[in-house]
Amino acid sequence: MSSGVPQFATAEYSGNAGETLCKSCAQKISGAYYRLNGAPTCASCAQRVKEQLPQDSHKSFVRAVFLGVGGALLGLGIYAGFALATGWMVGYISLLVGYIVGKAIVVGSGGVGGRRYQVTGVLLTYIAVSLAAVPIALTHHMKHSSLAQHAQASDSATVPAPKMGFAEAVGLLALIGLASPFLALADPARGIIGLIILFVGIRIAWKITAARELNISGPITDAVPATSG
Repeated sequence: MSSGVPQFATAEYSGNAGETLCKSCAQKISGAYYRLNGAPTCASCAQRVKEQLPQDSHKSFVRAVFLGVGGALLGLGIYAGFALATGWMVGYISLLVGYIVGKAIVVGSGGVGGRRYQVTGVLLTYIAVSLAAVPIALTHHMKHSSLAQHAQASDSATVPAPKMGFAEAVGLLALIGLASPFLALADPARGIIGLIILFVGIRIAWKITAARELNISGPITDAVPATSG
């Protein structure tokens, strides 16, 4: 094949009765053979495909998590940056976040997919989208607090609010951020739509990080089924 990439969606047969071509190298199959996603394949091509399949390992998972976190931070920045720049909270950016996170995990794993990669993609997508509410809320709070300080400057009787420790403040902000998709249900119509869009974004990350399906069966010693062209 000119592309060098095996195609195994359907079986391919030669124009001569009694001859069957390997779906990968297009050579006549003789002797034992394999089936890759249902397509007859010669033994040498089947072995080559097996050797080229990406192998899961602890190192590949660590790389996937590392790049996935990077993708989540990028998605968070895009979400928050767009909202702050335009003043619009567009939930559809959740779809982009899910795509970025999923692709980052796949690149980090070297093409390996599977359940633990999917779970990682789901968690990072949710965290990125929900925590985007924190910088947005902080920016708005800083603007309002600046106005409030000017108003309180002339009020000497104002009692200062108790200050919160840094770690405590960060923890509280993180909890509020993680709960923000559900806190938005205070406005039911807007909150439900936001959750649905977030779910779709999570679904995108889930599908991208799924294990690659390649069914290999054999060796088969029976005669290769052949049809006339």
